[in-house]
Amino acid sequence: MRFLSFWRAYCRNKGAVFGLVIMACVVFMGLFANLLYPESPWDMVNMPFLGPLEEGALLGTDTLGRDIASGIVHGAQVSLVIGLISTAVALVIGVTLGACAGFFGGRIDDALMRFTELFQTIPNFVLTVVLVAIFTPSQLSIVAAIAIVSWPPLARLARAEFMALRSREFVQAAVTTGQSNLTIIFREILPNSLSPLIVSSSLMVATAVLLESSLSFLGLGDPNAMSWGYMVGAARTVIRQAWWMSFFPGIAILLTVLALNLIGEGLNDALNPRMSRKGKA
Repeated sequence: MRFLSFWRAYCRNKGAVFGLVIMACVVFMGLFANLLYPESPWDMVNMPFLGPLEEGALLGTDTLGRDIASGIVHGAQVSLVIGLISTAVALVIGVTLGACAGFFGGRIDDALMRFTELFQTIPNFVLTVVLVAIFTPSQLSIVAAIAIVSWPPLARLARAEFMALRSREFVQAAVTTGQSNLTIIFREILPNSLSPLIVSSSLMVATAVLLESSLSFLGLGDPNAMSWGYMVGAARTVIRQAWWMSFFPGIAILLTVLALNLIGEGLNDALNPRMSRKGKA
């Protein structure tokens, strides 16, 4: 019943449903990339600079005769893997530190918040570029770099939620019955603070996709993985001659980020209906 009510509330936001459909298509491409295009996206399969629908090339070819459609489909894997894993790592770090700060307070709170502010003083993109450049570009280093710059907002959000909930009656009842701090944190407070964290995480996946695309555009992506950012970066010198080389990967990035933001808005409406109504009012 809870799922049905959540789904009805989510479907009231037509934009969120549209975003979910787009995201389902992106996930489908990522999961079945090897079936849709068994050849490597790095292989030269046709003549260079073929336009869309020319000689069997659905979205055209690039400067080396590589299939643009194959690159987009395989690039969906890279974007989804990096976006989801880096967000999951950031969520674990941010929620752990934020929960400790908000629950215990005092000196622990001060120390953890000063540590969090240290990361927030450095621009996210600059820190990401520096970290990836130091540890050499790879999917592992990109995931680690994005996670490191993404966790501070989650830590602050978790801290605020824990500070608001730790004085509630059900938490005080758990303390009175002698439950341990870990039990109270994971069984009592954390489940009641998941809604804003889930919404923020969905939006953070979009930010991770953009960061990965930006790094690949600058030549700091994984050299062994085809990504949308790399495709746009490789096409920037021939954008007038072959517009499709940068147009279609750019549209893929745009639609994915848009879909994730729409999904985040829909989750916010479904999980926090009262707050959403106040905002719209």
